[in-house]
Amino acid sequence: MKDLSVLIVGGGSGLGALLARMAVDAGASALGVIDLNAAAAEAALTPARERGLPTASAAADIQNGSECHAAFKDIAGQLGQIDTLINCAAIYPRRPIMEITDAEWDASNGVNIKGTYHMMVAAIDHMREQEPKDHVRGRIVNITSVDAFKAHPQNAHYAATKAAVVSLTRSFAHHVAADGILVNSVAPAGMATERARELGFLEELSKASPLNRGAEPPEIAEWVLMTGGPKNTYMTGENVIVSGGYIYA
Repeated sequence: MKDLSVLIVGGGSGLGALLARMAVDAGASALGVIDLNAAAAEAALTPARERGLPTASAAADIQNGSECHAAFKDIAGQLGQIDTLINCAAIYPRRPIMEITDAEWDASNGVNIKGTYHMMVAAIDHMREQEPKDHVRGRIVNITSVDAFKAHPQNAHYAATKAAVVSLTRSFAHHVAADGILVNSVAPAGMATERARELGFLEELSKASPLNRGAEPPEIAEWVLMTGGPKNTYMTGENVIVSGGYIYA
């Protein structure tokens, strides 16, 4: 991420907060974080502030399109430029396929699909005005999931939203290719997070992997940063699967 100004949506916790720290370690020149939790967004900026880097945070409910655009505009205004957008915000409400409520559908679609869509639109409007470097004006990375490609009756609404984000990624990549904006996604399998342990399905995920373990979050974050970093000057419209052999594609 050397010399890139990075904005992470959903950067207040989990993989997003880890990406914020690792982006700074990888040489990011500025860091922005958008999260529903304002205090968490501010806390995620600590590593960047300790190094004296420009930082900005905003609180937003990304189910609301106007909040997405306002938050992006706020961050971009403070940092001056956004070179890489990472869409990491998502919800993961497990529910058997025959029992999903309208409220759960609405929340999953609102955060995982609609929020990702609006953040990409805001980023593209901004990135189109930037001068290209190595033919690239900007990079967008969306976090998807291997669940988009597997039968998932215990969480079908989540899987459906991630399949939608894979499709959105391809459509946007094609739409902005001539502008020099690269749009890709990274699809992890289950990660060995505290949340997975709390919900009690880490053992299940580990058994499903030929490697007999869930991914450590940094193992996923490295691929996200590589896809959104300066060494990627040509790949677009791709969904990078990092599953430890859980699926082969």
